[in-house]
Amino acid sequence: PGRSVFLFSDRNHRRLTFCLEGGSALLSVDEVTAAKSNPSTVLVVEDEPDVLELVRYNLVKAGFRVLQARDGLAGLKAARTKMPDAIILDLMLPGMAGQEVCRALKAQESTAAIPVIMLTAKAQAEERVAGLELGAEDYVTKPFSPREIILRVENVLRRLRAGDSAARCSKFGPFELDREKFEIRTDGAKLDLTSLEFKLLAMLLENAPRPVSRETLLRDVWGYRATTDSRTVDTHVRRLRAKLGSRADLLETVRGEGYRFATGEAAG
Repeated sequence: PGRSVFLFSDRNHRRLTFCLEGGSALLSVDEVTAAKSNPSTVLVVEDEPDVLELVRYNLVKAGFRVLQARDGLAGLKAARTKMPDAIILDLMLPGMAGQEVCRALKAQESTAAIPVIMLTAKAQAEERVAGLELGAEDYVTKPFSPREIILRVENVLRRLRAGDSAARCSKFGPFELDREKFEIRTDGAKLDLTSLEFKLLAMLLENAPRPVSRETLLRDVWGYRATTDSRTVDTHVRRLRAKLGSRADLLETVRGEGYRFATGEAAG
């Protein structure tokens, strides 16, 4: 009460900022006007202030609600308490490395389904495969385009929504797929799957007994538009077979094609 509010505009008149007299910025019009009625929440875990602000600003501008953390432990705590819709996770973090944060998230049932996009300066294929093996949905290397980050987030959330809108529960031979609970059961027992393993197995089951090419799996499960090293798919299939136990022989390799499940058509 009794305090003045000042309005500032940037050079291009695209950003209007309201400030209290003698105080800090209250809000910016571009953040408010871009907001959606029910925005998805993205947690950004990044220790470089400039990168964090760049990602935050562009996500807000695209209509997302943004949470921030500047070290691994804070990011893990925020993910567990705030339950964001998606996480952008830097690998090189103080306190707790991004790989360990991702491993901890995927190991906990309540956070395992949250899609993780890894952000790092390491561009080697081995690093990318290692991140995906931990259960990350995508991988972005620095330097990056802000538009690329937005598209990656939108893609993983779109795939998640598509899964949510699919039939709740379907049977495929000895397997039962429950998309609402994000579970796949065989012989009544729930399989211990990461989010990527769940998506991979669900897609193979839903296409059974037709084979699915590596390129199709990379596009629909990982969201890659261009051809990527097929070792990513092969690595996840090996891990999946190890978890299927006596049912592993149902996941067949089709030479020159890809993979398929020999379970027959859906029964429900």
